[in-house]
Amino acid sequence: MRHKFVLAALLAAAPVFGCGTQQATQPFWPSQSAAASQVEPPLVVAPQVTDVPAHPLPFKGKLISGDPAELPPAVAMSLSDSSPVTFTYREELTHDEYDSPLIISWMLPANWEGAPTGDIGVTAFASLSVTVGDVVLGDYTAKEHASKSYNLYKQPTHKEVDDAALAAVRQRIEEKLYKDEARLAQAAARAVKSPSASAAQ
Repeated sequence: MRHKFVLAALLAAAPVFGCGTQQATQPFWPSQSAAASQVEPPLVVAPQVTDVPAHPLPFKGKLISGDPAELPPAVAMSLSDSSPVTFTYREELTHDEYDSPLIISWMLPANWEGAPTGDIGVTAFASLSVTVGDVVLGDYTAKEHASKSYNLYKQPTHKEVDDAALAAVRQRIEEKLYKDEARLAQAAARAVKSPSASAAQ
């Protein structure tokens, strides 16, 4: 009789233990939702640069410093090896990156919903000089910043952010050139006729 009572008690407890076992095998980390995995942080370029259709400058120039493949479009469209006007172009990139420690990222529920866990930032600096001999017709500088956040599902490449910053700084240099192109053309014409003359005359 005693054995039958023990057996009945074990059978009654079996569903309870089974339920506990199933709960213990559930994954510790929250499941990845389809919506969260599709979250794509935007690439930010600030301040915005005016998008003006590129056109050649009203004069030609010879590139004496810089990569012909890495120029503001206005300059690239105005190159001539026989021109007395010269272009000197330089670019620099600096990087800054914030990255939340992975163990902390995993512990925050918002991160599993696509919240940012880090940020890649790039600052591009560019300078352009337009000269004829020793006469400086124009000096232009620009600095632009691009950044993109990332999350547990989407991580941008550094090249993506680099390219955005470079495109923005070249566009800014071009913007300044277009605002000054009439004066530059007159100064270039005077300097070519009289190389020793001042560009301001």
